[in-house]
This record gives sequence, structure tokens and C-alpha cells, in this order.
Amino acid sequence: MENQTKITMNLCCGDSKKKSKGAVPVSRIIEKLDEHLGRNDYAAAERHLKYWLNEAEILSDDRGAFAVINELIGIYRKCGNRDGAIKASEDVLRLTDDMGLSDSVGGATAYVNAATAYKCFGEWDRALTLYEKARAIYERELPENDGRLGGLYNNMALASSDAGKYDEALQLFEKALKVMGTVKNGELEQAITYLNMAELEERRAGLEDGAEYIYDCLEKAEKLLKTESIPQNGYYAFVAEKCAPTFDYYGWFGFAEELKTLAERIRSRI
Repeated sequence: MENQTKITMNLCCGDSKKKSKGAVPVSRIIEKLDEHLGRNDYAAAERHLKYWLNEAEILSDDRGAFAVINELIGIYRKCGNRDGAIKASEDVLRLTDDMGLSDSVGGATAYVNAATAYKCFGEWDRALTLYEKARAIYERELPENDGRLGGLYNNMALASSDAGKYDEALQLFEKALKVMGTVKNGELEQAITYLNMAELEERRAGLEDGAEYIYDCLEKAEKLLKTESIPQNGYYAFVAEKCAPTFDYYGWFGFAEELKTLAERIRSRI
């Protein structure tokens, strides 16, 4: 299960090849996007982002286009739109170079989002190359307790697992757990990582030989998802929906159903 990393709003851009005629309201665009995602309305989210991408292009607003395309990558990926996700990834990488962001945190976040799309659609080598570029920047520029580092390690571990690099994947999952243990409400991301580790162990050792380790990961994930201090908001519903199928797969039917019911209840009041 991947983590989507948002672009920060205080981008430091290099020289642009085009003179901007104005700027789209990035903060309001993201706020409205979150409303659509809170209702699981990906069609509305896509329409919303495409409208504002067009406006950004009319205004020659590279900064706005950069933020919007990064969000579009995640929407296309979640909807299984390979062509859309790959094109958006190529567009955002081109903008990263054009805007002089290739060695910045904003550029690294674009690398993570593009890499996650490539990973989702089976291009693991390309994904790992981009993750490595992002890792070099994040580890240099971000504090060790920054949640973006945790998201990077988790996503990079998934790509490593898909590529058959199981030892590297485990080391990265452990790094993700350590980082998210220092982040407020990081329990949700830790739960996702433990479920990913369970799936990694099944790949590495098989379901029977890995049973004890897998059970331990599931038990830890359940405990984390039940953390009382975590706000039961749209993001919690999103995570619950992502985690439920894994619990279902391993036979934890009761907790899987509990997660699904809780997610439905949260969405009904959003």
C-alpha cells in the first residue's frame, strides 16, 4: 500500500521559460480536492484538477501546474488509469527540470509521486531510480522525523519488494516505521507498513513458513489502527478501506468488517 506525498505550498522555483500572467489558488484547489477525496469521489476530483490545470496553463502558471499535476498523478493511479498517470508523471518531471527544482525538496516530492505511479504500473527499475534521487535530497534536507521520509521509505520498499529485493525492502520498511513513530498520528502509516511487511514475508518465506511473523505484523497493525487519539476523519476512512482487504485476505474477517463499517460511518457524515 502506497503513500501519496503532497507538494508543499512554499515552492522555491528557478527561472521559468514563460512569463506568468497570474496564478491559480493552489491552497483552495487542494482544500476542495480533499473534500472530493473525503467522499471517495475520484471522478469529481479528476474534473476539478483538470479544470485548474487548464487554468494554470492559460496563465502560464508553472507553479500552479506543478502542484496540480502532482495531485493528478495520485488520482490516475488510484483509478488504474495507466496512460494518464504515466503522462502526468512525465509532465511533472519535465516541469521539475524547467523550474529548476531538480535538487529541491519540491522536486524530490515530484520524484516520489512519479516513481509511485511507475511502480504501480510495473516499471520498477524506473521507479527505484527516481526514489533514489528523492532519497538523496530528502535525507539531506529534511529532519529525521519528517513524515515525507516515512512515506518515501514505505513506497521505495514496495518497489524493492516487487523487484525481488526483499532484504532491501525490509530495511526500508523498518526505516519507515521508525520515522512514523515520531510523527503525530503516524500510527496509521505504521499500520500500513506492518501490513506491507506481512505481505513481504509471505513473498519471501511463503504463507506457512511465514505464518508467525505475518500474525505478529497483523496484530501490531490492528493495535495501531485502534489508537484512540487518532482523528476519525476522511483520511482515517481512506486508510481503513486500504487496510481491510489485507486483513480479509489473512482471515481476520471480523476486524476487516469493523474497518469497512467504520469507514462507511465516517464517510456518511463528511
